[in-house]
Amino acid sequence: MQKKPVIALKAHLAIHVRNIESSVQFYRKMFGIEPSKVRKGYAKFDVQNPPLNFTLNEVKFTDAGALSHLGIQVSSTEDVLTMREKWAEAGLFTRDEMQTDCCYATQDKTWVRDPDGNEWEAFVVLQDNLPEKTAEESAPCCA
Repeated sequence: MQKKPVIALKAHLAIHVRNIESSVQFYRKMFGIEPSKVRKGYAKFDVQNPPLNFTLNEVKFTDAGALSHLGIQVSSTEDVLTMREKWAEAGLFTRDEMQTDCCYATQDKTWVRDPDGNEWEAFVVLQDNLPEKTAEESAPCCA
């Protein structure tokens, strides 16, 4: 008997933050929406594009966690530039990496950083499956 496939509604991502108020303010600007729920030490954003159940959990910590970075893949360089413009207009500091080789692909990307140092990229893959380089040739990925 073949089982019916599970259809995922959206991904869920929960991150620790030091200060719920400053993080809500940042993510309001980044996503361009209001949180759907805010409680003491907790906030939820029900993001429609991309579909994401994103929550903030206030926790006391001193070091950064093991998280590398977060990203939103878009379909074109034009979309990357539109995201950069949207973030900059919301008062967020952006930095660009255009025509960069990262994760064995050539990409255009723009970055923002939340109050706890978590970095987000909006990126498009221009060319994928690049060959492996020697240690001398390659730069650290997404650093």
